[in-house]
Amino acid sequence: MAERQALSAKWSKVALTWLPFADAASAEIPLSRLLRLSLFQVSVGMMTVLLNGTLNRVMIVELGIPAWLVSLMIAIPLLAAPFRALIGHKSDVHRSVLGWRRVPFIWFGTLMQFGGLAIMPFALLLMARPELFAIGVAASALAFLLAGFGMHTTQTAGLALTGDLVDDERRPRAVALLYLALLAGMMIAALVIGGLLAHFTPTRLVQVIQGSAILTFFLNVIALWKQEARSSAIASADTPRPAFTDVWQSFVAEPITMRLLVAVGLGATAFSMQDALLEPYGGEILGLSVGATTFLTGGWSLGALAGFTLSGRWLSRGLDALRIAGFGAVVGIAAFMLVIFAAPLGSPAALLAGATGIGAGAGLFLVGTLTTAMTLATEKTSGLALGAWGAVQTTFAGLAIAMGGVLRDLVSSLAVSDELGLTLANRATGYATIYIIEICLLLATLVVLGPLVGQTPAAVRPEGRSFGLTEFPT
Repeated sequence: MAERQALSAKWSKVALTWLPFADAASAEIPLSRLLRLSLFQVSVGMMTVLLNGTLNRVMIVELGIPAWLVSLMIAIPLLAAPFRALIGHKSDVHRSVLGWRRVPFIWFGTLMQFGGLAIMPFALLLMARPELFAIGVAASALAFLLAGFGMHTTQTAGLALTGDLVDDERRPRAVALLYLALLAGMMIAALVIGGLLAHFTPTRLVQVIQGSAILTFFLNVIALWKQEARSSAIASADTPRPAFTDVWQSFVAEPITMRLLVAVGLGATAFSMQDALLEPYGGEILGLSVGATTFLTGGWSLGALAGFTLSGRWLSRGLDALRIAGFGAVVGIAAFMLVIFAAPLGSPAALLAGATGIGAGAGLFLVGTLTTAMTLATEKTSGLALGAWGAVQTTFAGLAIAMGGVLRDLVSSLAVSDELGLTLANRATGYATIYIIEICLLLATLVVLGPLVGQTPAAVRPEGRSFGLTEFPT
């Protein structure tokens, strides 16, 4: 027993030294329990890679489905985004006869994730057959809708459960640790799924997606097991439960709230319009394989992790959060230029560097704006403030993904038919147009953010205060 305790203490010391935000653990909530809870974020990361990366490339290149329809399908899960604030509020005030607030939301979210992934591969294969195309579209829409609502419900309630388990001082770093688990899940899933689909066959596609469904179910059950204690107050009808509208009105009364949300919407649109196009761009324009293009999603995740870590270091030194967000927009502009030049240069390395830069810029921008949103939260609006940030970010990201596919198809069709001139008569023109639009949107984001710099308490952070995120929805 003494040897086991010594080994555990030694492992914990190593983890605290090398694992970012490992000091979120405490005697009551040890690191092993936090890491187990973080498994639901790993499942969300795996689904993000499937929905936003691998499947859109497979549908466009291997199954021959139009990019505009693929973009609409990929955007369907984000229909749940506007409801994230409401989901979080409902889990805050949920009355359960079993005495649980978060468990029911995480459980039903998991079931929706499993159901969506279970039927998804067959629905996609039906879309590839002209005589069954209509049935395939309807079944695919249902699969993506279930997967999206399940993913957002599980993540929102899971992050809220993390906030319940740890104390006020450690809560930001605990949820930051879970966000790192999300990025790790995305990177691992990108590598594994890319390797499994290196030699694409319809049978292999079914095996990979349904295997992901089973893995999602077990990861979430393990993460949830014995995490939330039962409470008689939650089961009681006498417990005060404030209305959503009352909390919302208190939040929007802040003077800079709406301008910040506009900036978040513009930035989310700018960074997300290419989400459904980056892997097809590598496959169609540069001739990369399914496995090779999946590595682009891994590069994006690596860049986001670097941006997240760097922003944490800067914030701990007192740098203005909105300056960090602005720097993220500048990095994004440079990254999109790299992606544009990857086609004429015929350089997969430039494309990978651009994908990594997009992830880094997005990470800096998201952390900077979310940290500012945290400063707008009061005791009664903390969950709603961060939920509103997540709702705006993901809603505009979904609209951007849909618009990106439609505009790419429209411009590409005009380009290859010589409607835009001989110089632009290339399939790459449609992709380049989207990246140029994103650069312009990032410039507009900088214009909106400018007057806010130095206007919030996030401009200066106290010396010695640990950086972390109270809630980080994707």
